[in-house]
Amino acid sequence: MGFLARAVSERKSYDSLELFREIYGGKTSKSGVTITLENAFKVSVAFACLKVLSQGGAQVPFKLFQETEIDGLSNISPAKKHPLYDLLATAPNDWTTSFEFRETLILHAALGDAYAFINRAGSSGKILELILLDPAKVQKEQKPDWSIVYKVTGRSGAVQEFPAQAIWHVKGPSWTGLQGMDTLNLAREALGLAISTEESHSKLHEKGVRPSGMYTVDATLNVEQYGKLKAWIDKEFAGAENAGTAMILDRGAKWLPMAMTGLDAQHLETRKFQIEEICRFFGVMPIMVGYSDKAATYASAEQMFLSHVVHTLSPWYARIENSADVHLLTKKERADGHYFKFVAAGLLRGAAKDRAEYYAKALGAGGSPAWMTQDEVRALEELNPKGGDAGELPVATNVPPKPSSDPSAATP
Repeated sequence: MGFLARAVSERKSYDSLELFREIYGGKTSKSGVTITLENAFKVSVAFACLKVLSQGGAQVPFKLFQETEIDGLSNISPAKKHPLYDLLATAPNDWTTSFEFRETLILHAALGDAYAFINRAGSSGKILELILLDPAKVQKEQKPDWSIVYKVTGRSGAVQEFPAQAIWHVKGPSWTGLQGMDTLNLAREALGLAISTEESHSKLHEKGVRPSGMYTVDATLNVEQYGKLKAWIDKEFAGAENAGTAMILDRGAKWLPMAMTGLDAQHLETRKFQIEEICRFFGVMPIMVGYSDKAATYASAEQMFLSHVVHTLSPWYARIENSADVHLLTKKERADGHYFKFVAAGLLRGAAKDRAEYYAKALGAGGSPAWMTQDEVRALEELNPKGGDAGELPVATNVPPKPSSDPSAATP
């Protein structure tokens, strides 16, 4: 029995249309709009939220590091000799860059689940490439013995089963711990209302009459008089160049301005509220999608951008880092100190003045002990090291030397 036939036999109580939507995606919201992946992307704020998340995780370097111990001190350095370093930092496969891979990976995970096939070399288990999979064509299944398998539908329609070691699965927020929650399903009411409001607004402009005002006269105008009055108004007063020009009308004519109705104003308020509502589902601050109900100052905008990195992007960084450690590294490699890390320090970099003050304190300005060397500062600014004394912690120059304990060194 085929998949569709089994589904029909198991869901006899379902309406045929609802069954089709359940199998092939899309659920109807209370506004009457069926939410699918296609029309969800057409909601500008939803697409903007997904771009903010996916590009925020793709724009910073993603590298493999190794922590070792040298002379009793912890030493962290890029693991450039490891085959996974170039694979994740540059190109996971022959047709996808690291940026493109991570952008799509987070895009999928933000909607629930992201999957990538891990192509390993024979018995050695060495990872040769990573290939992104369409989440709609992957089914994760947990066996009675708690083992995990993945059933992937290929281009020919054939379904092949893979063990857990062959698939890198990045979950979005999850309730079961097995798969991520369906974001479009959870946000379907917010998305449906946004789509419905936009459609009704479009129809309002398409067929609605919204003049700026109305001229009224006491007498009835015939066709010729109406034409002459309209032509005269268009000639003498229409256009930006005639704005503010005084108008003189006879026959008791009056100008009645027309303002936006309360209904129209509420219509716009609903559209604005839906922006905030959808942003809440994706965990993105409205200012990051180009919306702010209040004018932000430079200081407040800077704090909002910092908050975006800390509260929106950093959890995604940690989610992918941990997932890559578990799925791509062996237990031995993790025990040897290998781990993946998003290098997001550049996102927290302030203006040149702020960086100069931070670096000055790091180098021991003001008498505080230095915690960075000149070469470490130069590395943060992507400058080559100088070597020599620049690789040593500087000694603060404005701190008086400690008194010597040697009595012979005392001044007579």
